[in-house]
This record gives sequence, structure tokens and C-alpha cells, in this order.
Amino acid sequence: MTIFRSVCVYCGSRPGVRASYSEGARATGEMLAAHDWQLVYGAGDVGLMGEVARAAQAAGGRTFGVIPEHLFPQEVGKRDLSTFVVTETMHERKKVMFMNADAVVVLPGGAGSLDEMFEVLTWRQIGLHEKPIFVLNIEGYWTPLLNLIAHMIAEGFADASLRDMIVAVDSVAELETALFAALA
Repeated sequence: MTIFRSVCVYCGSRPGVRASYSEGARATGEMLAAHDWQLVYGAGDVGLMGEVARAAQAAGGRTFGVIPEHLFPQEVGKRDLSTFVVTETMHERKKVMFMNADAVVVLPGGAGSLDEMFEVLTWRQIGLHEKPIFVLNIEGYWTPLLNLIAHMIAEGFADASLRDMIVAVDSVAELETALFAALA
């Protein structure tokens, strides 16, 4: 019996300034599809969100998108997904995305990506779930964040176990290996 797996990807609704961010998003979408892991994401067709979804679709992958009504025009809601859900609020969006995933991957992004990541990290820290959280640190994008987490631990505002709740990887190949281990 095949076990159906889904991976939630948080990422920017903008492409960022480096081509490597878009390349990483496309490679992530292709990798998920190659392993028949469903992409769960914010349902946008712009920025890295659009890149990861289009790549997953082009490779024959399943896509599950969730977008709140108020962001539909701004993020250009991508209706041609395997599953397309429109929510009333951002809170509902985040909950639906998380509840439909077995693991979380964070690609480069802005405040929204940080909000999503810190919410699931906090939930894990307080024992609400055990889902793995991966950060794809393309060209060191997330290094300042990882340093901030180390600083929070050093300053006594978080337990050292917080560091182990995020697995940072530098390439899609490393992400693939880590996801295989986590989803086995």
C-alpha cells in the first residue's frame, strides 16, 4: 500500500532579486512531483509561489492551494490546481495548509513566510505537533534567521531544543534526502 504524503511549502509571493531563488522553487516543485508528494501551498500564481506550483504541475504532481478571499487578486489565485480552497481569513488559510501536510518546507520569502514558519515552529515547541520543518537556505538567505534563533537560545528566551526543530539545508538535493528520511 502506498502512503500518500503532502509537503507544505511556504515561500514568497515575489521572486526576490536572485535567479537562484526561482530556480530553487522550480526544483522543489519538480522534486515533490517526482516522488508523488503533493505540494500544499498558498495558491498564488506569482513570485516563488507560482514557480513552485507551475513546476510541480508541469512534472505531473498534485497541487493543493489555499488562498484567502482578500488575497485572490493580489496573489493571482491559481485555479487550475488539483485542489483549490478559498478561505475567509489568513488564519483559516494557515490552518488548512498545515493540517493537509506531513512536513513543512520554507523557501525564501518575506514577512508572510516568516509568520507561517514561526507559527508552526511555535506549535511544535509547545507540543502541538511533531511535523518536520525544513528551511531551504538558498545562497544563505535564511542564515540571519538561523543566527537569530541561536541568539534567542543564547540569551535564555528559548530552549536549545528549538534549534533542532528546524532542519536547514542548502540545496534541493539535501532537502530531498532530508524529506525522504522524515517521511519514511
